[in-house]
Amino acid sequence: MPRGRYSLHDPHDHALLGEEHFHCAPGPSGWRYVSQLTGPDGGHRGSVDLAVDELGRPIRVELALAGWQVRGAAIDGVTWVRSDPAGAEAAEGNAPAAAFTGTSPAFLVATARLLRPAEGAAATRVRLVALTDPVLAPRTVDQAWQLAGSSVHDTDSGPLVVDEYRVTALDTGEVHSVHIAGDVVLSAPGVELEHLETPPSAFPA
Repeated sequence: MPRGRYSLHDPHDHALLGEEHFHCAPGPSGWRYVSQLTGPDGGHRGSVDLAVDELGRPIRVELALAGWQVRGAAIDGVTWVRSDPAGAEAAEGNAPAAAFTGTSPAFLVATARLLRPAEGAAATRVRLVALTDPVLAPRTVDQAWQLAGSSVHDTDSGPLVVDEYRVTALDTGEVHSVHIAGDVVLSAPGVELEHLETPPSAFPA
């Protein structure tokens, strides 16, 4: 079970947004990721609890940030309930999308697992619901994912396979790279892996 810490930055001006302390693990029914978010001052910001099935579809998403909370799953596309900080009301939403995304690195691993693009194949298009900081507002986005290549690195615990994905935002044409080893993001825009206690887990073939 990998445990570690990511630092999160604004992808545009690189300002530190905080850290994400996480642990994750694959299981017989899929993969689960749990984390606690802290701000630049070290104070608690929120939490992430994501579970996907063996095909990478979200079977449970629970996010908390700045008092806001979202709970969702893959039902008739994706369905979610967003609650306000006071808890006075809750709004339900639904979109014809494949999964959720957001600032947490967990969503990058889950999307790569969902699409599983083959090296050399054309980019795979996917529609996602982005839960944006700081109030977890839902926004539908279209992306294209392509496996640019894989490399093997020798480590103390054995060979480590790193996949590089080229991700294109279809509304702006912006392209960026995401590097993933197993179920851990090594680097991505706004994400840096700062500490890892145990090696990444490998998903079953």
